[in-house]
Amino acid sequence: MGRGAGRAVAGALAILLAGAAGRAGRPSTAWVWRLPSGFPVPKVPADNPMTVEKVELGRRLFYDTRLSGNRTFACANCHQQAHAFADALPRGVGSTGEMHPRGSMPLSNIAYSPVLTWANPNMKRLEDQALVPMFGERPIELGLAGKENELLARLRGDPRYQRMFPAAFPDSPDPFTLQNVTRAIASFERTLISGNSPYDRAQRGEPGAMSPAARRGEKLFFSEELECFHCHGGFNFTGTTDYVGKGIAEVEFHNTGLYNVDGKGAYPADNPGIKEFTQRAEDMGRFKAPSLRNVALTAPYMHDGSIPTLEGVLDHYAAGGRTVHEGPNKGVGSANPFKSEFITGFTLSRRERDDVIAFLNSLTDSSFIRDPRFANPWGDTLSPASK
Repeated sequence: MGRGAGRAVAGALAILLAGAAGRAGRPSTAWVWRLPSGFPVPKVPADNPMTVEKVELGRRLFYDTRLSGNRTFACANCHQQAHAFADALPRGVGSTGEMHPRGSMPLSNIAYSPVLTWANPNMKRLEDQALVPMFGERPIELGLAGKENELLARLRGDPRYQRMFPAAFPDSPDPFTLQNVTRAIASFERTLISGNSPYDRAQRGEPGAMSPAARRGEKLFFSEELECFHCHGGFNFTGTTDYVGKGIAEVEFHNTGLYNVDGKGAYPADNPGIKEFTQRAEDMGRFKAPSLRNVALTAPYMHDGSIPTLEGVLDHYAAGGRTVHEGPNKGVGSANPFKSEFITGFTLSRRERDDVIAFLNSLTDSSFIRDPRFANPWGDTLSPASK
């Protein structure tokens, strides 16, 4: 979120907080985590405990087109189950057709991320982040700015929601609040846990789960020669992680040498990384390294979708930074003075390249993208607004 979106989101946040007092909300049916082997328990905010009713309400809202100003878009338009809850566009496109500066991040295992979005070190709660697509204006995503009351009236008029909101928030004098909308969506998003890829099954001792090529690629991925694991390590293949029992949350942002527009380290003006918030020169071009789980499903790659394939991403890192040969973003990324120390370049044979790609493909959890618990509860033929 850029600073220009701040006023609309801040206003919505004020409305949300105003309705918070005295509404602690005791669980209706406590949520029981059924986690993949070896996965830690996600952290959950004390003011939004997980319940079965809240998760199911959140799933409805996540797929509901009434959560856009013009009733044409839902959260699920930019976060599609088939793409590990990302989409296939280089950069997001909102409900009004406006193109965004960055691509949609995948939501698989988002419950383990202590900071959210590509480059906002201050965005730490899913409950708060949900306000950005709903009410932000630069860019417009769902386009609900100034329509808070209209949104709640739409939801209040649905017979299903007349049952589901009170069930999810039994202690709320009026369960139809903006705060409860974001709490429910966040609860559903925390359930989007993926951990049944061939790599995971091999880790659990399943013979033949990974191909010989993928196993060779795994060794390369975790080697000091390639350095991949420094930014994409741990059970979730990212350096930004938190969970119950972890002493200190890990938060990392990296400049990968994707651009060097002026020869002095500049990135395109609409994508300066966390420098937008810190105003520190050395933070130019620093973005969060996303989880590589299901990475084969989330093309195109990088924060702005500027690399179409995994092979292209490998070329970028092998070169120690990308060279843009022409156009407004022309520059030699490998010479970017703010580039991460881990982006040094490497040389691979053809077979080694194929092995690394095979390993990345082994991180695809096919059961996750078919899991009916995460699917559209409204069906595929009609929008919820017409049902």
